[in-house]
Amino acid sequence: MAEEITVERAEYSYYSSGEWEEDLWRAAEPVYAAAFPEHGRKPERIIRAMFRKGMGRLHLARLGGKPAAMALSGPDEARGIWIIDYLAVAEEQRGKGLGSRFLADIRKEAEAFPWCRGIVVEAEAEETEVNRARIRFWETCGFQLTDYVHQYIWVPEPYRALALSFPGREALSGDGRELFKAITGFHERAYRGR
Repeated sequence: MAEEITVERAEYSYYSSGEWEEDLWRAAEPVYAAAFPEHGRKPERIIRAMFRKGMGRLHLARLGGKPAAMALSGPDEARGIWIIDYLAVAEEQRGKGLGSRFLADIRKEAEAFPWCRGIVVEAEAEETEVNRARIRFWETCGFQLTDYVHQYIWVPEPYRALALSFPGREALSGDGRELFKAITGFHERAYRGR
């Protein structure tokens, strides 16, 4: 998974790598830190460990050369899924369609792998307008929200899984419990053997 992908359109550019690249991380980090509170994001040392283990990808979108969106993901070939761990759009770019465009590039990348059946993401399930807006974003991009509400032991917020199955491939489970087995396994591998 060491290949690199770059897509350029007008002032928009997309870059993705499965190798740790210091410059790429330094560009993405401010978007990441602004979008997720410290208690809600993985520390840099854990992210670096994910790359050493071969289980992480970093995605970055730029507008006019400036970092505008970032995502951390984890392809899980054994389960046939692509897990988006974090996705953030710079505050000044939100609501302009950049997140959908960025996610379309991540999807295109994931679909290029014949083993990948679709993408899974988790979203906070508490009934707040911010959380409802996040879920609407994923649903607008084709994701299906599951009913199951998952409660981690290490964070207070409950979560729900959303899944996007790729056409022509075996569909992902619509059972949130099953999807959270994959998501939880991903988090456990990320933190194990730091």
